[in-house]
Amino acid sequence: MPSPENTNKPPIILLKTKSTPHDNYSDYFHQPTSNYTPTFIPVLSHNFHTERLRSIRELFTSGALLPPQSQEEKTKKNDRKYGGLIFTSQRAVEGFGRVLAELDDDSSALNTLKTSSQNLPIYTVGPATSRSLTTTIVDKYLPHASIHGADTGNGEALAKYILEHYNSLYTTTTTTTTTTTSNPNGEEDDVYNNNNKHNNNKPPLLFLVGEQRRDIIPRTLMNPDLPPGEGVGVDEVVVYETGVMEGFEESFKGVIEREREVMKNIVTTEEGKGRVVWTVVFSPTGCEGMLRGLGYIGSEDGSGWGWGKVDGDGERRFFVATIGPTTRDYLRREFGFEADVCAERPSPEGVGEGIERFMREMMKSSEET
Repeated sequence: MPSPENTNKPPIILLKTKSTPHDNYSDYFHQPTSNYTPTFIPVLSHNFHTERLRSIRELFTSGALLPPQSQEEKTKKNDRKYGGLIFTSQRAVEGFGRVLAELDDDSSALNTLKTSSQNLPIYTVGPATSRSLTTTIVDKYLPHASIHGADTGNGEALAKYILEHYNSLYTTTTTTTTTTTSNPNGEEDDVYNNNNKHNNNKPPLLFLVGEQRRDIIPRTLMNPDLPPGEGVGVDEVVVYETGVMEGFEESFKGVIEREREVMKNIVTTEEGKGRVVWTVVFSPTGCEGMLRGLGYIGSEDGSGWGWGKVDGDGERRFFVATIGPTTRDYLRREFGFEADVCAERPSPEGVGEGIERFMREMMKSSEET
């Protein structure tokens, strides 16, 4: 069910589950200066692959991730299966946290977990996932692990950061090879090749992912064009799958239809003249249902009766913002739909500033005409 927080202002429909105990989008749009009522409609349902998550937990409890005991062991014989973890999704954090919580009464396993977290970098993207990692996993189960990359903002920037940071943790050795050739005088020359830099003791990283993800991180880290020794191995494990929550489309359509009725009743009033509704989309999942709810698609030939149109008014009243370029491009590619705003930053501030800028430009254009 949608969760409105105020009924005096038009809703800004946030297609996401409201975070607990605090939601940054609720806090931002609930400020007195906000022109909208934050209304949450959950879109995603997550199915965790519990056995896969438990197998990752087993890496910790079995000792496979225990750190090298000395610098010499680290550089000459590093038996650690993975040198660090990557999380770019709060759902992956949630799933791993659930299986770790199953060990709360096993003191021996908890001690091994703590020891395994020594010198263990955990890479993440975005402050929300970083906070979730800290409170759900690191503070209680992996207290010696360090979190990196929270300010990178996207997968491409995180991958570049990992290349620099992770490689700095391991000493790269240079192998000198000697070949013998004959010079024009018939004498033998030794030719040295000092360019074979490598580190066979740098373990790969373990990346916990959903079934829907971009491949920018593993593609960047394992790019064959990187200088010798600078590539980082990545093993991806799908730990959850995402689908559309049952009843989402009906809930969304219900909010839209109620708002259309409100607009019909107050369209001639001063308040009604400026009333608009924004929908903020956080993921490609559920986009088709959103477009049907707005009336953009729906008939057998895939067309709708005109999204954003208000009966008896003719002006656009419904607008769409995306959290970033991935969802914007998906809407454009799959449905020929152009979102009105694409947030420059995946945050409440990024969304809010984009909407404010769009509305100012729309009002200015209206005044000029």
